[in-house]
Amino acid sequence: MSLSSHLEELKKKHQSLSTAVEHAQRSPGVSQTEITQMKKQKLRLKEEIARLTH
Repeated sequence: MSLSSHLEELKKKHQSLSTAVEHAQRSPGVSQTEITQMKKQKLRLKEEIARLTH
């Protein structure tokens, strides 16, 4: 897998998680723990993207 395709895949996962977090925050049945875990995973992806682009 080339670097550019890997970056694109990471960006897609980050965007998907961003959407999931927004949806979860509006849903009363989702626990704060689950939302926090998604946010941490999103941050790890963001850091990985930053590391690969710099």
